[in-house]
Order: sequence, then C-alpha cells, then structure tokens
Amino acid sequence: MARTKSKSKPSREPEQSSGEPAPNAVWFKPVMFGFMLLGLAWIIVYYLSGTVLPVQSLGPWNILVGFGIAFIGFLMTTRWR
Repeated sequence: MARTKSKSKPSREPEQSSGEPAPNAVWFKPVMFGFMLLGLAWIIVYYLSGTVLPVQSLGPWNILVGFGIAFIGFLMTTRWR
C-alpha cells in the first residue's frame, strides 16, 4: 500500500512544542509602559500644581493613586515575554 501525503496547509503560528508560553499581544508593551508613565505623570502633576491637581478632593491620596497606577504597569512586567 502506498502512503498518501497529508494535504493540510502548514500553520503560520509558531510551534509551541517546547512548552514555552506564547508571546504577548502587540498592545501589551505600550499599555504596560503607559501605566508606568501615567502614574509618574500623575505624581509630577500633583507636586507641580501645588497639591491642587489632578483631583483636588483626594488631597495627599493623589500620591497613592499615582503609585497605584504605576504599580499596575510594574505588575504587568512579570507577564512580559
């Protein structure tokens, strides 16, 4: 009996035979750095505005908000491939 060749098209996706996780989506890195820069900008605006901006009613909690936003970006670095 003759063997027949498979007529399936080759996959364009990278092989994951070694068990390595797939690379991140294209949007991941810009969002990660965006969170870090947004948090830094939030803190800088807070200090340069004389503690009036970005949200006056938060007062000194604006620092925690800025660090929280930046911390989200730093947490995303643990998933960066």
